[in-house]
Amino acid sequence: MDTQDLRRMANQIRRRDLQAVFEAGAGHIGGEMSVSDILTALYFRVLNVDPTNPLDPNRDRFVLSKGHTACALYVTLAEKGFIPKEEVATFLKPHSRLNGHPNRTKVPGVETNTGPLGHGLPVGVGMAIAAKLSGASWRTYVVTGDGEMQEGSNWEAIASAAQYKLDNLTLIIDHNRLQQGARLAETNNLAPFAPKLEAFGWVVEEIDGHDMDQIVAALSPDKVEPHKPKAIVAHTNKGQGISFMSDNVAWHHKVPNAEQYKQAMAELEEAAQ
Repeated sequence: MDTQDLRRMANQIRRRDLQAVFEAGAGHIGGEMSVSDILTALYFRVLNVDPTNPLDPNRDRFVLSKGHTACALYVTLAEKGFIPKEEVATFLKPHSRLNGHPNRTKVPGVETNTGPLGHGLPVGVGMAIAAKLSGASWRTYVVTGDGEMQEGSNWEAIASAAQYKLDNLTLIIDHNRLQQGARLAETNNLAPFAPKLEAFGWVVEEIDGHDMDQIVAALSPDKVEPHKPKAIVAHTNKGQGISFMSDNVAWHHKVPNAEQYKQAMAELEEAAQ
């Protein structure tokens, strides 16, 4: 896909995500809107994955460490062909495999269970080390939230990735400046992230996380530096694309009512034109 097609796909994913959360009566819509462009670029431009063979040993690995935004991942996996598109309608329903957090034993394409924050990157580091030890060429990509970066386990993983020279690992921080209940700046503000990651020995690039050209360019293999892990600080907006949700902490874990849903869907449809 070119970047114009990717933008259209990201907006399509947002609309289906919005519908699923509205119909389920639960979800994490704000963070799902902020990460949708990143997920789209990964699955439709970057990742070497095959929906017909989700356990291909040569596949790239992707870990959504901010697992509470699982619905956005499910919609992306459905668009890619890992699960039936109609299954998205079962999100959070009894006996559905589309739970509030992704489960690798239930959903094809999910590499590891996530939800407890600060676990995804350490697992990703382990994956990248495994590839190095076996001489494999596949890459590992991890998406974290910025509030999640307050977890000490992430910084242990960051130190380890530099120590083991994991140039096959890419971390993308969804830096929407908001976490559950508050702004990042009001809790434990680790921003700016770039100088801290660089001090650990990482190559760091800061981008607009809603500019598809910038996302694709930052994820290019040409941007990999030998013997150094790569971090992308993606500046995003919580609730991106929906006026009353954008940069609003209330929409971390909130469901639109019927009127809000109608307005939000209209705004996303207009953005798709």
